[in-house]
Amino acid sequence: MSEPRQRELDVVLYGATGFLGKITAEYLVRAAPDGARIGLAGRSLERLARVRAGLGARAASWPLIAADAQDGDALAEMASRAPAVATTAGPFRRYGPPLVQACVDAGTHYADVTGETLFIRDMIERFHANAEQSGARITHTCGFDSIPSDIGVLLLHEAAGELTDTTYCVRRLRGGLSGGSFASLKGTLDAIKADRSLLRVIGDPYALSPDRSQEPDLGREGDLRGVEYSDELGSWLGPSVMAPVNTRVVRRSNALQGWAYGRRFRYREVADCGSGLRGRAIATAVAAVTRSLTVGLATPPSRAVLDRVLPDPGEGPKEDTVRNGFFELEIHTRTPVGERWVCRIAAKGDPGYGATGVMLAESALCLALDGDKLPARAGVLTPVTAMGTVLADRLRAAGQTYAVERVAG
Repeated sequence: MSEPRQRELDVVLYGATGFLGKITAEYLVRAAPDGARIGLAGRSLERLARVRAGLGARAASWPLIAADAQDGDALAEMASRAPAVATTAGPFRRYGPPLVQACVDAGTHYADVTGETLFIRDMIERFHANAEQSGARITHTCGFDSIPSDIGVLLLHEAAGELTDTTYCVRRLRGGLSGGSFASLKGTLDAIKADRSLLRVIGDPYALSPDRSQEPDLGREGDLRGVEYSDELGSWLGPSVMAPVNTRVVRRSNALQGWAYGRRFRYREVADCGSGLRGRAIATAVAAVTRSLTVGLATPPSRAVLDRVLPDPGEGPKEDTVRNGFFELEIHTRTPVGERWVCRIAAKGDPGYGATGVMLAESALCLALDGDKLPARAGVLTPVTAMGTVLADRLRAAGQTYAVERVAG
């Protein structure tokens, strides 16, 4: 494997002509350091040229790379040109494996924005050992799924030490619908329909664990599906649509670090719906909509209707929604001696697009340029185990908030 600075480029952005790809490219134009060598990749040179032309003078010399998602030779050549590849080309279970293999074979670091548990599990089983040997950091979920969850828990651990009951709460959020996310959900439902045994994988809270037999508290980490009231938070809680992937990623981070967060660490994600009767009504509505959407997409007649109104992959919200979106999250935890800590996380930009474009771009730059500062680890990883607090520092410098404090009482 050639050393990173011996390669032609620093970062290749694959899927640059898609909605999120363009947003990520625009951020790289603004934020990549002087001298950073960026390549834009996708299926069509013509479409790539149009994207590059819209990025301004700074991107005028960025190379364009044509590579179909199923063309192993083209992907291998692309992966050999840079120490890091970032990709937005999903659904990832359908299009992702050849690119992961190309990066593993080339010893090239990889970052994506998947939220597909089945895809991540497949990549672990197929490529983890080979990636360890080649030195590649294959880093999934480098967007709103699951960087805030993963980095937030790490920062709590750095400040407080061993953790026990830990709850991630969506406090406020504004953004548009993601065509890629719906396509991933439909792909997962189709896979389960074809192979019912995958239901067990999806329902397993430790589905991404490197050693399932060593996990603590087996059977006690289920996702919230209904409604409950939290005395500690003073709020009604509903299910979080991101919990099925984010919680598994955080638990994988704990395990890959030798269960550094502790053997009593328990983690879940919920939507904070507020207090009183209004909060209870909102939580009930969130639970009903979440359940209805899943059932609707799994049933052919209702899916046909939803397909006409939901965005397609590569489509996203209007520009003002991307620009004016935001999210505010809190992760609450306790230590074994009863101390309470909270990590407050916030960012501007639509969570699935504007803010995710920042996270993906900074992840790619981190993998490409910060190698000597990163954890000495390779394989199929998580954001925390691939990049650790170095990524948190980058995101703070980019304007996102990750603030940890001890809670009085």
